[in-house]
Amino acid sequence: MTDSTCELCAGPGGHVLWADDACRVIRVDDPVLPGFCRVIWNEHVREMSDLPVADRNRLMQVVFAVEAALRECWNPDKINLASFGNVVPHMHWHVIPRWRDDRFFPEPIWGKAQRDGVGQRSGPGDERLTAAIVRHLGQGEQE
Repeated sequence: MTDSTCELCAGPGGHVLWADDACRVIRVDDPVLPGFCRVIWNEHVREMSDLPVADRNRLMQVVFAVEAALRECWNPDKINLASFGNVVPHMHWHVIPRWRDDRFFPEPIWGKAQRDGVGQRSGPGDERLTAAIVRHLGQGEQE
């Protein structure tokens, strides 16, 4: 099911790093928040409880694989996971690497900036991050 008024139904929502029939992982192009990814459910659903249990489990398996891949590739101080959908009511999770010196830390990224500027971080290329996601998805399926 799709919704023609939904931006996540109409397009990928960012640069696609990985996808399967159920969901996709996109990298958010935001220089202030390097490594920021979203896991987007492909079908238009509003809430986690709208998904059957097996689909909920699959979605969270992908969220956790992205978290593990970001930790491996970026070595952040913390990872934030969030699912709001207030602005875009299409099931998606934010997976956000955080550093103690990032612009918002310790506040959420939607909060008030705590400092000026952007911490310069060089991270992996998209190919390395995608490979890590695939590897962590494979490990999750074996457990």
